[in-house]
Amino acid sequence: MTSSLTFIRQLEKMEHSPGFIAALDQSGGSTPKALKLYGVPDTWYVKGEKTMYDHVHMMRERIITSQEFKGDHILAAILFEDTVRREIEGLPSAKYLWEKKGIVPILKIDQGLEDEHNGVQLMKPLTKLDDLLALAKENDIFGTKARSFIKLANEEGIKANVQQQFNVAKNVCASGLVPIIEPEVDIKSPQKEEAENILKRVLLENLNNLKSSERVMLKLTLPTTANLYKEVIAHPNVLRVVALSGGYSRADANALLAQNEDMVASFSRALTEGLKLDDSPEFFDTKLEDSIGSIYYASVEKF
Repeated sequence: MTSSLTFIRQLEKMEHSPGFIAALDQSGGSTPKALKLYGVPDTWYVKGEKTMYDHVHMMRERIITSQEFKGDHILAAILFEDTVRREIEGLPSAKYLWEKKGIVPILKIDQGLEDEHNGVQLMKPLTKLDDLLALAKENDIFGTKARSFIKLANEEGIKANVQQQFNVAKNVCASGLVPIIEPEVDIKSPQKEEAENILKRVLLENLNNLKSSERVMLKLTLPTTANLYKEVIAHPNVLRVVALSGGYSRADANALLAQNEDMVASFSRALTEGLKLDDSPEFFDTKLEDSIGSIYYASVEKF
């Protein structure tokens, strides 16, 4: 079980320390692309089978154990279930992050997306939620992350999307963990700005209905209008608002992020951009140092 002292220390870091969240939670659907970008041929594994997860764990382990991956720049790391059930240097992965690196572990809990309806994709039923919350507590994991998707500025669809997210978030809060709510807006949407304006309003409506004890984080697409989510960030129920890279290059994501005050990164592809399996240890660390440094400064210094 997550000890109260551990949770208090993790909460203190998440609320007050500078830094950003590393998203290392590619799951079954996104893993092959991540491995391809890293330089692992698809002939080396069977999609969806243990061999695929073996390769992605080796990639994540290399990142996490790097001397450049440390808690002075990185607040937290989001992990996939398979990673949490594995070890890094003889310790359960989440415990390694917290005990050896001082990085707060967070667990991805969604199980993929439904087909599009009303311009959005809701989450598939979270049939494993109770088991995943128990797994999180066993591993001193601070919180969870669940992703849904918004393609169009359809008010009915966005309301349903956000309501589903908050229903899950309340269950997570009741278990003693802090949820990250991620209603991603498609960066290629022809109605991106309009969708974001609706999303902001609906988020505030749902935040206003939370109990004072129910604190959440939000992971949002970098908005078309800088500082759009200022009121969301300032809401008393919001611990942090973080930004996803959403398909932008690291340079573009950093430039957009730097325009948004009090919003920090939670990048996945932008974080690992350029890292290769055949990099020498020194070159790999140099690349990772550059990536982490640039994301940190876009998050904190707003250069």
